[in-house]
Amino acid sequence: MDWDKLRIFHAVADAGSLTHAGDSLHLSQSAVSRQIRALEESLNTTLFHRHARGLILTEQGELLFDATSSMNKRLETAAARIRDSEDEVFGELRVTTTTGFGTLWLAPRLGKLYERYPDLKIDLMLEERVLDLPMREADVAIRMKEPSQADLIRRRLMTIRMRLYATRDYLDAAGELSSIEDISDHRLISQNPTTAQVAAGAFLVQSLLNQEIRSTLTVNNYYGVLQAVLCHLGIGVLPDYLAEDFPHLVRVLPDVESAEVPVFLAYPEELRQSKRVAAFREFVMEEIMAYRKRKVEDEPN
Repeated sequence: MDWDKLRIFHAVADAGSLTHAGDSLHLSQSAVSRQIRALEESLNTTLFHRHARGLILTEQGELLFDATSSMNKRLETAAARIRDSEDEVFGELRVTTTTGFGTLWLAPRLGKLYERYPDLKIDLMLEERVLDLPMREADVAIRMKEPSQADLIRRRLMTIRMRLYATRDYLDAAGELSSIEDISDHRLISQNPTTAQVAAGAFLVQSLLNQEIRSTLTVNNYYGVLQAVLCHLGIGVLPDYLAEDFPHLVRVLPDVESAEVPVFLAYPEELRQSKRVAAFREFVMEEIMAYRKRKVEDEPN
């Protein structure tokens, strides 16, 4: 098959429009249309259903798009490895992690990385869904569990726990807690146990909800939980790494916490020599080591 026609087909399938594909390829709509018709004729099949709202792939078109998507990812990988042969760290690095960790811990620290490598372009993808690294949905992942795929390089960064926090203003107004039973008289702010999150956090929240709490506020990510706590709305279930960056948070019921949650950094074996990945890995490890040191220093003797 003609590689140029496959490239045009992939752009059309991705955009769902001849016009939009033409814009991205710097071709006219008629030129794109001719190439698609020629490809369909060479394959003796129809690749798109034409609708007023755009183009929809046929079953045969879906099969071809899967193939061109795999080809495109391989080409991106090859291009990345070629770029990484240079001495300087530059170009795009796609990093995925959870919304809470990415928003509350990683993003505020990225300024230091940009100071070292001002030409680096980071695409930070924050979601609870685990992206497929070998399929190049992302270059690097920071995950709240050990990756199960065998073709990944992984490194354990740290462990975290979910704990209870409130502001001093809230506790002064609503009263201190001396036992777990006291939480039923307060407002609990947390992720809903059915929301995508680490099992340890969901288990802790469910055990707290069993106390017949009179008022609750559930949010689908820790950033929202934190903002509600900072606005003195109640007692929040939050990851312990926030205590350093938000020193005004008061830990409530120190004996109540989740099981340990391991945090791993992972990337595909094929990016082992990537200078961009190495720069990001070293930066994260430095920040983790500094965090660990401060945490030990702050612990009571």
